[in-house]
Amino acid sequence: MLGYLFDEIYPRLPRGFELDVVSGTSVGAVHASYVATTAGQTGASRAARLNETWSEMELADMLQLSTRDLLGLPLRALGVTRLRRDAGGSGRHRLVGGLADFSALERIVAERIAWSALPANLARGRPGALCVSCTEVRSGRATVFMDGPLADPTPWSYDPGSQAVRVELAAAHVRASAAIPFLFPAVQVGDRFYVDGGMRMNTPLAPALRLGAERVLVIALKRVPGSSAGLPAYAEDVITQPAFLLGKVLDALTLDPLEYELARIDIVNSWIAHGRRTYGGDFLERINVAVESERGVGYRPVAHLALRPSQELGRVAADCYQANRGRSLGRLASLITRFALHGAPEGEADLLSYLYFDRSFTRRLLEMGRADAAAAHDRILALLTDPTPGG
Repeated sequence: MLGYLFDEIYPRLPRGFELDVVSGTSVGAVHASYVATTAGQTGASRAARLNETWSEMELADMLQLSTRDLLGLPLRALGVTRLRRDAGGSGRHRLVGGLADFSALERIVAERIAWSALPANLARGRPGALCVSCTEVRSGRATVFMDGPLADPTPWSYDPGSQAVRVELAAAHVRASAAIPFLFPAVQVGDRFYVDGGMRMNTPLAPALRLGAERVLVIALKRVPGSSAGLPAYAEDVITQPAFLLGKVLDALTLDPLEYELARIDIVNSWIAHGRRTYGGDFLERINVAVESERGVGYRPVAHLALRPSQELGRVAADCYQANRGRSLGRLASLITRFALHGAPEGEADLLSYLYFDRSFTRRLLEMGRADAAAAHDRILALLTDPTPGG
């Protein structure tokens, strides 16, 4: 989807256009950082590097473990032992836990994102703020690391369940945001350890909204929610399988909060419009006197567009695995994929979709993402060019 934006949308926007606030959690943090660090480059080059990175992945290369580590996998799953690795040659253990060593992914974050370009881009306000959300392990608090001239932690001081910290963002913050608990190791930043921001980020759009965004373009990972009447009825032996349950839990923790926040934006937009019609044009200004004293930032209309996959990613992962069963993935990769699919019903592989860093899957996602973004071409342009966002 980002590749399509760079190739097809940016050339149709005013010269020099960049987003004001870029915010991401988990894999979204990786891409948000890429957007911020490549600002000013041509759309074609930005899209090409993204495509190159994701389309050439080999699962056997992404999962690296020694024979000793492989033999210890069951003990790590039970919490008896744990992986401990140094990051960055500091001599300190900074990556702790997780089932497998995902060093290759860490190298992608460190090497494929042009961190040296970030300070200059932020200084020019292109973008004005980059936000990366994590979960602090000891306290369980959502933590938003932010950088740039628009970065302002003040609104978070009213929220006891989260905090915002203004820092010089680096690869470690992004690796921490993408560290899915149990599967990936926790990452040390300063004197604390952090994991995936989706675990406690009940309002995933909060960074953009609290920093004043009036138009929000969301790249979501969940298909349009449907009615419960169409949900499959699984047998009891399926819903008790660890791989099946873990996949559903990860979906609930990392995907569902965004749906809540998008619905909440619609509700707020609706009562603002109704309040203005009923109580006059100054309704919002009058009510925000009380709101700002309680939460640090007032309400306002927010226009938004969520770009979604046209197919469930778990089903795509299952299809790709079945279509490539004859291809050797390597000893560890094969073990991980079998674990992620064990007991799952045919045609569904939610857990595998979080681990399937292989071109057989990622190329399908690239094709689907571009097609889905193309289908929303006119709506994307309308959102980004509307002179009166949010009504």
